[in-house]
Amino acid sequence: MSDVATALKEAEVKMNKALEVAKDDFATIRTGRAHPMLFNKIMVDYYGTYTALSQLASIQVPEARMAIVSPFDKGAMASIEKAIRDSDLGVNPGNDGVVIRVNFPQLTEERRKDYIKVVKTKAEDSKISMRNIRRAAKELMEKLEKDGNIGKDDLARGEKELEKITGDHVAKIDELLKHKETELLEV
Repeated sequence: MSDVATALKEAEVKMNKALEVAKDDFATIRTGRAHPMLFNKIMVDYYGTYTALSQLASIQVPEARMAIVSPFDKGAMASIEKAIRDSDLGVNPGNDGVVIRVNFPQLTEERRKDYIKVVKTKAEDSKISMRNIRRAAKELMEKLEKDGNIGKDDLARGEKELEKITGDHVAKIDELLKHKETELLEV
């Protein structure tokens, strides 16, 4: 495999990772419905160590606007409840000694618009990440050409392919953004 192909493959792998990060970020933004992914970024102070909520409890969504968090260790219930309350979900959980019930209030129009701004910011951050990956790959290919390892034709082909890869990934980010906006505006 040529040096250009290696640079392109590395750039594509990094862009795929950036796309996955964007998907995960979008999943943690609350829409009108409850979803277990909303709890992914919540860290709980578990006996002095910050631990992901998903490692301390199972999360079910029996209804559209309710989640039930079942701690594996009942001694961690207060810590889990506090972490959920202090998170940016904007909910007030309650526990019955066995499980923690999280009711999601209906989103106000203002809150929906705030979330759309957050989603747009995350999408733009992802695009910036993609452009930085593209720039690094392009600089690598230009260096290879300058050092005489590849010819001008290889450089031109590589840059054209790099633009195509970048364009495809940016289009996927735009598609995710459009889908999330639609989801947020749905009442």
